[in-house]
Amino acid sequence: MPRQRDIYLLSPKALSPETIAVTFAKTSRSPEAFRDIALELTDERSAEFHERWVVGYGHASVAEHAVLHLAVENVSRLAVECLESNRLASYTEKSTRYQLWDADSYYTPRAVAESRHAELYHATCRRLFETYLRSLQPVRRVMQAQFPREAGESEARWEGRLRSRYVDNCRYLLPAAALANVGVTANARVLESALRKMLSHPLAEVREIGEEIKRSAQAEVPTLLKYADPVAYQSETAAALAKEAQRSSDVPEARAAAMPQAVLADYDPAAEDKFLAACLYRYGGHSLEECRAAVAQLAPAEKDALAREALGRLGKHDVPLRELEHVTYTFDTCMDQGAYFEIKRHRMMTQSPQALTADLGYVIPRAFAAASFQAEYEAAMQAAAQAYRALAADFPAEASYVVPNGFKRRLLMTLNLREAFHLCELRGAPKAHFAVRHLVGQIYAALAAVHPRLTAFMRCGQYPAWQELEREYYVPAA
Repeated sequence: MPRQRDIYLLSPKALSPETIAVTFAKTSRSPEAFRDIALELTDERSAEFHERWVVGYGHASVAEHAVLHLAVENVSRLAVECLESNRLASYTEKSTRYQLWDADSYYTPRAVAESRHAELYHATCRRLFETYLRSLQPVRRVMQAQFPREAGESEARWEGRLRSRYVDNCRYLLPAAALANVGVTANARVLESALRKMLSHPLAEVREIGEEIKRSAQAEVPTLLKYADPVAYQSETAAALAKEAQRSSDVPEARAAAMPQAVLADYDPAAEDKFLAACLYRYGGHSLEECRAAVAQLAPAEKDALAREALGRLGKHDVPLRELEHVTYTFDTCMDQGAYFEIKRHRMMTQSPQALTADLGYVIPRAFAAASFQAEYEAAMQAAAQAYRALAADFPAEASYVVPNGFKRRLLMTLNLREAFHLCELRGAPKAHFAVRHLVGQIYAALAAVHPRLTAFMRCGQYPAWQELEREYYVPAA
């Protein structure tokens, strides 16, 4: 008698994450149904299985079936950078665009609190938060004038529309010490890697968060996270490379770009042909060499036609072919911290961020000038820069806590063209923050300059050019 298809849920309400992981793992050796395997298991037997096969034999993929949901509250946005740096986890965090911060909503590292810099640290954070709070109403009035209430629009809806605009600007004053809440969903294998990274981090706050996450998670997966410990390779290598970077005598001092920028540092000039060949390869039966030879013989108009076949049917919400992933680019970028918090969410790309410092200067949103608040904004930013330099002499890692969102930092980005489609279309859209729109506008322009045949199908060609956004949203650099 033919077996009937059966699809059902192994509910975490009935089974522990470790038991679910074992249930899936055993199907490789057992002909029984998943529900029957699960009935035979206890938490103790599941722990024994993981101790032997995951821990003992290194079959770590089994741990991917144990999924946890973690609530992480009142941690600094500087610590969030490490927490959210794992490619295969999911995060939702408190937004600086839609929520307001209280004056005392910041983290103080213990080492600084017990040092001669304690008063400077608190005075700087208080000044930044107080300036942030004072800026809200003046900038709000500017946005009221620019975006008046529409006919039939409720007061609440108008206020919501205004808030995302004036808070978008005022958030530039918030320091990296500002507290945030983050919801994290990750499987046990990813979480183990994340914990090792956190427990090896130079910031005590991040190490403490790692220890607390491990304790909380082990209530659900006691065996799978048993050996999530600090990794000497990570901490020692980071320290050694930082020394090498400082010692390099032929590397000039850090120079700030006049405005945030994205420079295309590396790309493959033959990438368009390689993408088209990969499409023929997937849907045909020839070798890659033969497909590339076939594409090389096509006239430009024929290549255009082939590109249209591959990408021309994209609807508004369609995801393009994976063959775009064979095309990669590297960008050397300089962006403000606010934009970085949008970019870091794109974890499918490879990101190498430099530390957040006050060395590269800060941007000035035009809204502060329009609100007659620019002088106060700049005074607060300059005070933060002075505090950063004083703190950095004794606490180079902890000094970053006082650096506000308006300061710039560098990020090396390597991404494939499929991710570039997603990045440019999502972060270039009118509802995105103007800082990230300005940056991805430059990325789109750089890609369009070298590979127009493929970028022609990006659904962002109607967005304003990055130069227009720069004129609209930023005070020109002095």
